[in-house]
Amino acid sequence: MQKAIIGYKVGMTQLFDEMGKVIPVTVIQAGPCAVVQKKTGEKEGYEAVQLGFDPVPERKLSKPELGHTQKAGAPSYRHLREFKLEGASSMNVGDTVDAGSFAEGDRVDVTGTSKGKGFAGVIKRHGFGRHRMSHGGGPVHRHQGSLSANSDPARVFPGKPMAGHMGDERVTVLNLDVVKVDTNLNLIAVRGAVPGPKGGLVTLRNSIINI
Repeated sequence: MQKAIIGYKVGMTQLFDEMGKVIPVTVIQAGPCAVVQKKTGEKEGYEAVQLGFDPVPERKLSKPELGHTQKAGAPSYRHLREFKLEGASSMNVGDTVDAGSFAEGDRVDVTGTSKGKGFAGVIKRHGFGRHRMSHGGGPVHRHQGSLSANSDPARVFPGKPMAGHMGDERVTVLNLDVVKVDTNLNLIAVRGAVPGPKGGLVTLRNSIINI
C-alpha cells in the first residue's frame, strides 16, 4: 500500500550507522494527519485521500474551508493536501496517519517550496561564466552576453536562461532513504537535504522510482 504524510521541516543534523559512518539527515515533524476527504473511482473517477495537518481554531479558517471540514465531520486544519494513492479505498474519513506509517529503510519522495532568493543574475541563477576582468571588460563583468543571432532568427527563443526571480518554487527530491523514525515525537529522519527553510511545509510519499 502506498503511504503519504504532511509535515514541517525541522532542520538538518547527522546520525551514525553501525560502522560509525556519518549520515547527513533532515529531520521532519511528520503528522499526525487526519483523513478529511476520500475520493472514489465511482464518484470522482479516481482514488485519493485528502489529509489535514496542524489543527487550528475555527476562527482562523475562511467560510469555505470551515464548511469543507465540517461536512467531513473533521477538525479544522491549517494545511490540506490530496494524495492519489493505491489502496486509498481502504482508508476512511477520520483515520489518523502518523510517522509510524513509515519505517527505516523506506524510500520516499519529499516535496516542498524552495527558499526564495529574490532577483538573481545569470551567474548565480544559471552558473554562467563572467566576462574578462582585465582592460576593456567593464562595467559588465557579470552581465549576460549575446542573446541571439542577427537577422536569423531575429528574436530570442522562449526559455532562454536569463536573470530573474530565483527560488520560491515547488521542488521534489526523489528516492531519499528513511534513516530513522521516532513514533513518540512523530519525527522522520531522511538522508540528505530537502527543499525549503526550517519550518517549511513538506510532503512525503512512497518513491515513484527505485534506484
